[in-house]
Amino acid sequence: MQPSSAPSTSQILRELAAGPLDPSLDAVLAAFGRRAFGAALLLAIMPAFLPLPFGVGAISGPLVSILGLQMLFARRQPWLPKRWREKTVPRTRLDGFNAKMGGVLRRIERLCKPRLNGLATRLWATLFTGAQLVLLGVLLALPIPLTNYPFGLLLVLYALALVERDGLLQLVAWTLGLATLTASVFLSTEVVDLLTRLWT
Repeated sequence: MQPSSAPSTSQILRELAAGPLDPSLDAVLAAFGRRAFGAALLLAIMPAFLPLPFGVGAISGPLVSILGLQMLFARRQPWLPKRWREKTVPRTRLDGFNAKMGGVLRRIERLCKPRLNGLATRLWATLFTGAQLVLLGVLLALPIPLTNYPFGLLLVLYALALVERDGLLQLVAWTLGLATLTASVFLSTEVVDLLTRLWT
């Protein structure tokens, strides 16, 4: 459910893709207004859903971590260098993302609404989200096969929770994020232990 005055994420992306020119990154963030952190996160993870060469996590991962660090510093809006903000986002890329993820976005959006304000807008919640994004960005950057899509889908939940100010969705994202980080640490420990035994 969307507030009548605020267009949904999927609607904004469709309008940007339908425009006469490729929008600049600055124009994309401006279209989301005060919800720009969620929009920036969505743009950062977009390559995970597009048919790009292997290794897109090495691009998206650091961007996600940078956004997380800025949230840890309690910035109200994402900071990007002027050169980055002036770069254009190809409409073909927006179309590709809409084609692949538009249906999923719209289904999630129907369940979204501003709620549990303390989990959506309080400082401690912003810091906790930022810390998780830093760590998840590191995981996304690692060359682990077949993980771009699931990590990307998880980060879509974070992005929509930020855009829609949905504390319940934020809680779901936190829970899945913690589970992912815990599982990654456990598996890494097991792999290191196995390699150590094989080496010795």
